[in-house]
Parts: sequence; C-alpha cells; structure tokens
Amino acid sequence: MALTDVAIKNAKSHEKPYKMGDAGGLFLLVQPSGGKLWRLKYRVDGREKKLAIGPYPEISLAEARRRRDDARTLIVTGKDPSREKQRDKVRSRAQAESTFAAITKEYCAKRKRDGDKAWAAATATRSEYLLSLLDSSIGRVAIAEIKPPDVLAAVRKIEDKGRRESARRTLQLASAVFRYAVATGRLASDPTRDLRGALTAPTVKHYAAITDPKRVGEMLRAIDGYVGLGLTKLALQLAPHVFVRPSELRRAEWGEIDLEGALWTIPPSLPGA
Repeated sequence: MALTDVAIKNAKSHEKPYKMGDAGGLFLLVQPSGGKLWRLKYRVDGREKKLAIGPYPEISLAEARRRRDDARTLIVTGKDPSREKQRDKVRSRAQAESTFAAITKEYCAKRKRDGDKAWAAATATRSEYLLSLLDSSIGRVAIAEIKPPDVLAAVRKIEDKGRRESARRTLQLASAVFRYAVATGRLASDPTRDLRGALTAPTVKHYAAITDPKRVGEMLRAIDGYVGLGLTKLALQLAPHVFVRPSELRRAEWGEIDLEGALWTIPPSLPGA
C-alpha cells in the first residue's frame, strides 16, 4: 500500500531501523532515534542502488514522490541519479568558489603580493573597500553569469549617492577582477568593456595654486613668518624647493638623504602610502 501522511506521522521508532514502503521504489527509513529518512531503491545496469532523498518532515510525502519521479526519469534516459546528485554537489561547490566576491578576494590577495607592483597598504584598503560595495548586488553571483547591466546597476547605486569618483573607481576595479577571471580561465570576456561612458563623469576640482610670480614671493614670506609648530614650519620652508607629495615629505628619513651629494632618493613605495 502507498504511504499516507497520517501513517508517516504515527510511525513509532523501534529498537532497529525499519522501512515503510511507498510506490516506485520509494520508502521511508524509520530510525531508532525517531528520525525518518526518505530513500529510493532503484537499479542501474542490473545493480541495486539507493538514493538519499532527505529527511521527513523537511521533505514532505508529496515532495519525496516528485523527487522519486525525477530520479526515475533520469534512469529512463540512462543516467544514475546518485551520480548526478554528486555531480550537482561538485558543480554547486565550484559555483560557490567562482562568485564575484570569491574571485575578488583572490584577486586582491594577488595584488598585495605582486612583487614590485604590489599594492601599498593604503591602496589595498581602499580598493578592497570599494569592491565590497558590490557585495550586496553581484557578490554572490557566479562570475560567469554576470552581465553588463548587472555591473552597471551595481555601480550606479554608488553614483546615485553622489559618489561619482568612487563609482568610477569601483567600475575600474571590477573590470580588473573580471580580467583576472578571464586570465585564470573562469570567464570568457570582461562584461565591463562595453560600459565605457555609462557613468556620469565626476566634476574635477583643481587644488588652489599660485601662478603669479609676485604672489609666490608673498607665500614664501608668509611661511617665514609662520609662528606655529617648529617642525611644521621647516616642512613648509622645504616644500617649495622639492615639490614632493605631503606624504613623502612627512615620512622622509635621514637614510634617504645624501647631504654631500645634495640628493634625496625617495623609495618607490612608502610604508602605508
């Protein structure tokens, strides 16, 4: 007789496991602990095999029968349901390892150990932060399934908050991740290549600058008249003569400076720059 929901609910556990049969090879295995597990008995190439369908009541009687029918359809086409289930697990695991977020993590790790071209600490922190802004949109999506509109919608969420430069930079970083996926054989092409010009260009703000020679003299006299912190005054007095970045001047070490040769050699990558 076919099983009923009432019979399943009323089934009591015994000292040993026992089966409650349904139709088409489907049966419920009742465990001494009280657990109830759906199983399907079938034959492939003359060999008897069993397929684990799942626990009851998580898998209802109707759902168990549907899965039984799906498995029997595979058998008719010459496929082994147990083998196909294992293949699905492998594919799911591979897909989980190939999401945009997973490959982003892999790419960032590579860029931080890229020898002479490695990201500096500040660059790595900024880049990882910008890429994390895409997590909620495409982070969990398999990278091979991401299309240009998906990426555009993700970066426009940043742009819509008025952060145009962050949106532009995030798109550039996303493109680098996609190109890395192409290089490592997990993607056919970079979906961002057709998005050039899709974002609103950020407004460029130029830093204040003195271009009048007479005003340069006024600035130098103002620096000489500065009465604040002594170290700050020395830095201000030195800056117009070397034209370096503030971070380079701030982090300068005596080992970089050759006083006799009047030479300051700035390292190619400053710690934390």
